[in-house]
Amino acid sequence: MGKYQKTNDFNEIVFGRRTVKVYDPEVKISHEEMTEILQEATRAPSSINLQPWRFLIIESDEGKEKLSPLVTYNQKQIKTAAAVIAVFMDMQHIENMERILNKEVELGYKPADIRDLQLNTVKPGYTSMSESELRQFNTLDTGLVSMQLMLVARAHGYDTNAIGGYDRSRINDVFGLDKERYPTVMLITIGKGAREGHQSYRLPVDEVATWV
Repeated sequence: MGKYQKTNDFNEIVFGRRTVKVYDPEVKISHEEMTEILQEATRAPSSINLQPWRFLIIESDEGKEKLSPLVTYNQKQIKTAAAVIAVFMDMQHIENMERILNKEVELGYKPADIRDLQLNTVKPGYTSMSESELRQFNTLDTGLVSMQLMLVARAHGYDTNAIGGYDRSRINDVFGLDKERYPTVMLITIGKGAREGHQSYRLPVDEVATWV
């Protein structure tokens, strides 16, 4: 387990996770532990391992005050959480492809000829994608890392809540981020729940899955 991780019990992590609306405002998360949480979360898969996710950690009172007007229906979570993690996608993440591949070769994760093949075949395909196609790939990848982040938080003993209801048209301007390069994906509150989140019903598998 990680330095701060409290459990690696898979069932506890998956089935114990709840959407928490109110947190203990006295509980804070150190930058060291938050870094560990993000390092573990970013083990999530992504297309060609290009890792298009970017995070803004909003933990200060000033940061929360700037965010608060953008979140109409989730004020308790924002005010009481240890932090709000704003997840964005980087529409220019292809710039990191060569650096990532070179590092994988250096570490012995893949041979140089595979790196060269990917640079010569995959990179041109990415650079020729339309904005909507690229956004579709990035939405998938940032969704994967967001879910993994919430599960990792649970393993560290924290609770979370994914929030999609906020003013997406203004958040980049409020926090000084290029909205064309970094489209917003979601907010994730994280902290120690002041009360346990309620259970929720899931549709039966036979209603959501088909065998062919």
